[in-house]
Amino acid sequence: MAAYDLIVIGGGLVGGAIAWGAARLGASVALLDEGDVAHRAARGNFGLVWVQTKGAGMPPYAHWTRRSAELWPELQHAMTERTGVDVALRQPGGLMFCLSDEELESRAEQARRMHNESGGIGTRVLDRAEVRALVPMVGDRVVGATFCPLDGHANPLKLLRALHHALAGAGGAYLPNRTVTAITPQAPGFVVQAGGERLTGAKLVIAAGLGSRDLAPMVGLAMPVSPLRGQIVVTERLRPFLDHATHVIRQTEEGGVMMGDSHEEVGFDNGTLVPVLRDIAARNLAVFPHLRDASVVRVWGALRVMTPDGHPIYQQSERHPGAFAATCHSGVTLAGAHALALAPAILAGALPESLAPFSAARFHVQPA
Repeated sequence: MAAYDLIVIGGGLVGGAIAWGAARLGASVALLDEGDVAHRAARGNFGLVWVQTKGAGMPPYAHWTRRSAELWPELQHAMTERTGVDVALRQPGGLMFCLSDEELESRAEQARRMHNESGGIGTRVLDRAEVRALVPMVGDRVVGATFCPLDGHANPLKLLRALHHALAGAGGAYLPNRTVTAITPQAPGFVVQAGGERLTGAKLVIAAGLGSRDLAPMVGLAMPVSPLRGQIVVTERLRPFLDHATHVIRQTEEGGVMMGDSHEEVGFDNGTLVPVLRDIAARNLAVFPHLRDASVVRVWGALRVMTPDGHPIYQQSERHPGAFAATCHSGVTLAGAHALALAPAILAGALPESLAPFSAARFHVQPA
């Protein structure tokens, strides 16, 4: 029976970042990945490193997101240096385009409120002329935008590949096609059953996305996650016209244009619907009219991993210390923090006080 310092269940962006972050510090790590039978969120991730709207009403989330964005260049450098994979990080700032004065004022008010709650992240309001100076191809219906210099984007599939390769390069074990069926706490550590295979770990992280709901109770944790579908439209490769990140459209490093984002509560259905795709295209054509001549090459639906309030869960089990929960719907945005801040804390055996607000206990407040 193989023994490890840390077993991470879930080979997506969250689990991969934590596993590599621990292995790079010298820990023996096993990363269990269910494989492509899982509802892998990374396959449909939009690829944003997004700060400007994260944490409205929850300052700890805003601070955590900002920290991750600041750590991202270090993560990118490590991935390139250790694997040769360019994860295509670009952080020229992000834009939220507004198509009416009312929409622009609403966005400006949200930015002011977040500044008062969480401190400045440099978000500012741009008028039509300022937007056009940054992105000349915007259409006449764009009245303005908000801009945050910390925002950016990356290639989620290249990031996932790089994390797996970097883990192996650091001596970790990437174990694909393992479906975990049982976790048994023992003194000390945990025994994990994956098919006919058993592994032991001194510490354990459950980062299995939508599968975490069923696994977490085995170690005294709660991870109330549910699926939220998002659909994406992708065009043929076009000449570069958009370097900045935006919340609904981005141009990849290869030139293709990705357009989103829908929010649909449809259970585990990751299909696509023409009316939703039509609405996505219509808004983005209002922002960039020249896209009417672009050919659509593919569309897809993917499932986000959502908690009841949309914020991450990070928690150590009180009943079985050494077992940790980690989940979020922002696997790209938070990859820097997961690899370079969360993983070291897990190895040390205690989460920092700054992550206490992310405990799942927030969903179980007793009535007065």
